[in-house]
Amino acid sequence: MARAEHSHPCMTRGCGAWTALAAAALIWLGSSPDAHSSPANDGRTGLPIGTELDEDAPNNPREIFHSEATRGHKSYMSNLGNLAFNSPYTLGDTARKAHVSCATCHVNGASNPRLFIPGLSTRPGTFDTTNSLFNPKTDNGVLDAVTIPSLRGARFLGPYGHDGRTASLRDFVRNVVVNEFAGAEPSPQILDALVAYIEDIDFLPNPNLDKAGQLNAGATPAQKRGEVLFSRPFPHESGMSCASCHMPSAAFVDHRQHDVGSGGLYKTPTLLNANFNAPYFHDGRFDNFGQVIDYFNRQYELGFSAQDRIDLAEYLAALGNGVRPEYRLSGTNVLADINGFASVLDMAIPRQDREVVTLAVRSVTDLLHDLADHYPDPAGRDNSDGLHELTLARETIAALMQNLQRIDAAFAAGRVSEAADQYLNYRKLSFASAPLALQTAEPWSLFNPMLRARAAARGASGERSLN
Repeated sequence: MARAEHSHPCMTRGCGAWTALAAAALIWLGSSPDAHSSPANDGRTGLPIGTELDEDAPNNPREIFHSEATRGHKSYMSNLGNLAFNSPYTLGDTARKAHVSCATCHVNGASNPRLFIPGLSTRPGTFDTTNSLFNPKTDNGVLDAVTIPSLRGARFLGPYGHDGRTASLRDFVRNVVVNEFAGAEPSPQILDALVAYIEDIDFLPNPNLDKAGQLNAGATPAQKRGEVLFSRPFPHESGMSCASCHMPSAAFVDHRQHDVGSGGLYKTPTLLNANFNAPYFHDGRFDNFGQVIDYFNRQYELGFSAQDRIDLAEYLAALGNGVRPEYRLSGTNVLADINGFASVLDMAIPRQDREVVTLAVRSVTDLLHDLADHYPDPAGRDNSDGLHELTLARETIAALMQNLQRIDAAFAAGRVSEAADQYLNYRKLSFASAPLALQTAEPWSLFNPMLRARAAARGASGERSLN
């Protein structure tokens, strides 16, 4: 919304870089890539040449869900929203062709600081929400890209949008789907699920702050001095301070719009977890806290000394911090994430909910295709190393996809019990033998960092030779 931490860290962020790696794998295996091996190729993805979606980013943290922290599990609606958020089928034709989902911009519910689409981005991490590529009907003819916001803590951060014009998160989500990405009008169920998922994403816990948003006893002297500066009244506007808009006790927001000389009225952004949200300001003009501080120092004639600026930056870094859950990119972890999306079938099949069954089958099948691309077809390899392991991994993933197609066929024919049986078979395979098959084949897969880097380098070389 203008791509995911419990959803996958990469698989559902669009297919661009994954298809590039798959093409590169053909070179690695001794085959010729086709003429459309670039993830930015117009003919295959519909995206401008030079597009960077940063699909292969294994270190992005997973979400922390409020429901899991308080109840130990996510609700059905949160799981359904997670699926819809990570599915290109939620959006319009252009997005589906490029395998772009809400999660492409909002990686695991956070932001995507490396996303860059020529003609739609002014710099990495920005996106023009009124463009002719995804929805010509809402194109305003101006390149006015805005930063991609993190969705962490969104339930505390209304109104929504950089300009804060939308009071309801539900209305904001609908606008993104229908107007920004030309998606079909979402059903009330899907729209409610998307909202439930977004509202379930918590801020990352910050050990530097207490419950009132104040620095704890372990703060450094520089951070403490910065906290004092943050609350100090401005010299020429005594009723204002940094803290008067970024209220520590209210997630560092005041739920209002302000003109700070940046080109219009924009809502106060939260500073929680801000270390991970660069670039800063609505248009991404600033790279770091120091640049932001220098801007306000000039704009409001704050008279900060060099030490003041250092102290305030230290304070901002302390309150912008967060403990990020670890996640290792591996076939078994990605499969576990995919199974999380498939879990909506637990209720959708007995409820005979055609909409959810169709969305789950189509989306999970696509994700399994992407997963299979990381276990390259061993045909044509120069040696037999990993031959059996890669073959078994691919056959296992193929069996999972066949189960999904049987679910879909049985459900469409009204054979609900048969669909439930096929789903049980899917669950057994995906939780029993499939993880072992993927783990065993991993040394020869593109989850192996050395092989992934080698395949990407050879793929890039092959693309240059084709051009």
